[in-house]
Amino acid sequence: MTDLPETGSELPEIETPPVGTEEYFGAAFPAAQRYAEHLATTGIEWGLIGPREVDRLWTRHILNCAVVAEYVGESDVVGDVGSGAGLPGIPIALLRPDAKIVLIEPMERRVEWLSMVVDDLGLENVRIVRARVEELVDEEMFTVVTARAVKAMTTLIEWTREVISPGGRILALKGASVEGELVKAKKLIKRYRLSQPKIHVVDGGGILEVPSRVVEIVKK
Repeated sequence: MTDLPETGSELPEIETPPVGTEEYFGAAFPAAQRYAEHLATTGIEWGLIGPREVDRLWTRHILNCAVVAEYVGESDVVGDVGSGAGLPGIPIALLRPDAKIVLIEPMERRVEWLSMVVDDLGLENVRIVRARVEELVDEEMFTVVTARAVKAMTTLIEWTREVISPGGRILALKGASVEGELVKAKKLIKRYRLSQPKIHVVDGGGILEVPSRVVEIVKK
C-alpha cells in the first residue's frame, strides 16, 4: 500500500493557486493544499488522476469543483456519485463542514485511497460508501446529488432520481456540450416531474478564468 505524502517531503511542482483561493477556502485552505498534495502524489500513483494534471490541479480540478458548494446548504446531505478522486465531494466538504457528504464509489482501490485521504484531512463530515448509486435505493436518501464527468444527464437522472428526497436536487458539473445533453433529457425530466434545468456559470468570484457550468435540476 502506498503511503500518503509526508508534510515537508519533496513534492511535484503543483500549480500555484490563483489569487483569491486562500480567501475563498478560508480556514479550510491548509486542508485544501494538503488535498492538492494527495492528488499530485498518491492520486497519480494510484491512477486516480493523470500526471499531466499536476500543473492545473487548482483551476481544472479543485476550484472547478469547489464552486458547487455555493449551491449546497449547511444542512444538506450530499451524495457524490462516482466520486473517484473525491471530486467534487471533498472540496464541497471542506467548504461546507456542517453539511454531510457521502462519497459514492464502486471501485475498491479508489475507495481505499479516499479513505486514507479523508482520514488524513480529518473530514468528520464525510463518509464513504462502496457502491453504485442505483444500488442505494431504500438505503440512502440525499437532499443533493453531485456528479462530475460521470454520465450523460439522461443516465444520471435515471440513476439518482430514487435517492433524491422531495425538493432535493441534482448539481452536475458539465462541459460545453451540456445543452445537447439537456435536450436529450427533456422527456425524462417531464416524465419524472423534475424542474426545468438551470445552468449556473460560476467563477468563484473571479478566481476561475474558465468558469464552471453547474446544472441544477430540482425534484418536485
